Amino acid sequence: MATLEHITRNPTIMGGKPCIRGTRITVEHILRKLGEGLTVEQILAEHPRLKLEDIYAAERFAADYLANEEIAFS
Repeated sequence: MATLEHITRNPTIMGGKPCIRGTRITVEHILRKLGEGLTVEQILAEHPRLKLEDIYAAERFAADYLANEEIAFS
């Protein structure tokens, strides 16, 4: 899976949060920036080490995580 090529988790880096491989940029950080209305181009300009594929991988990672979430109705 291409997502795994871009996303890593290490308990000694950023508290074990999923990060873009080779950086300390978390998936959460990317998603928050997108949620604030920044464009992909703006995020890439702010973080020159990122690539377009990294942004897409962060989105896929979050979608995969949510797809496996169990929902309890009360």
